[in-house]
Order: sequence, then C-alpha cells, then structure tokens
Amino acid sequence: MNTNISNIMMTVFGTMVFSIAQAQETDVEEVKKTIMQFATAADYQDPIILEEVLDTHFRVVMNRLFGAEGVAIMPREVYLAKIKNKEFGGDKREVTISNVTINGNTASALVSFKGSKMTFVSTLLLVLTREGKWKLVADLPNVI
Repeated sequence: MNTNISNIMMTVFGTMVFSIAQAQETDVEEVKKTIMQFATAADYQDPIILEEVLDTHFRVVMNRLFGAEGVAIMPREVYLAKIKNKEFGGDKREVTISNVTINGNTASALVSFKGSKMTFVSTLLLVLTREGKWKLVADLPNVI
C-alpha cells in the first residue's frame, strides 16, 4: 500500500512540475511575442500597436545616453509623441531576444536591436496584467 501511495505521489508531483514548466515556457513565448510587437510597432512608427503593448506606467530610462551626464526618464506619452512625430522609429531592425526571466507577474529580457541608424541593447521589463497580457513597463537602452 505504501508503494502505491508513493507511486501516486510521484506521479502527481511529476505532473505538477511538468505543468509548471509548460506554463513557464508559454509565458516566455508570450513575453517574446510582446517584445516583437513592440519592436515592429516602433520600426513602422505605429503608435496604435505601441499603445496596446506599453503599460500606462511605461518609461524609457536612459543612463548617460547621447551626451547626458546622468539618468533621464522619458514617460510613455513623450515616447508615443516621438513615434507619432517620426522622431523615433522608422528603422527596420534585427531583434535578438535573450535572457528572458519570468518572476511571477513580472519578466525581464535582454534585447538587441540592430538597425541601419543605430544599434543598442536594452533591458526590457514587463508586467503581466489581470487580463493575462504581458506589457512593457520599462526600457533601459544602452547604445552600442
């Protein structure tokens, strides 16, 4: 009898571990999909798609970029305005996503954006909404 209970417990445990791993893999794919939507929308200067993938608290956090001496924070509204005015975006970039880490309802990824105008590597931070959608909350770019 103990052997049967032990076997059942091992089967249940194994199923749980497999289910968790499967859910994690699905989340990683959804995070990557959101990042690609973000990149494509910026490349095509499409603020409508960007509004869908950017959290209302989205920020671009730039540390000593473009000659600045410190940290500059660009809020979502300013970023979207720069996309609409064609100041940002418009470069078809090669996107490489690595180091996707899921931590509950948050995620991070290291993403390389290689374009003809500029190449940079960003740490992107994402949050999972109540509706089950991943949205970008922060972009921390580093120009290469």
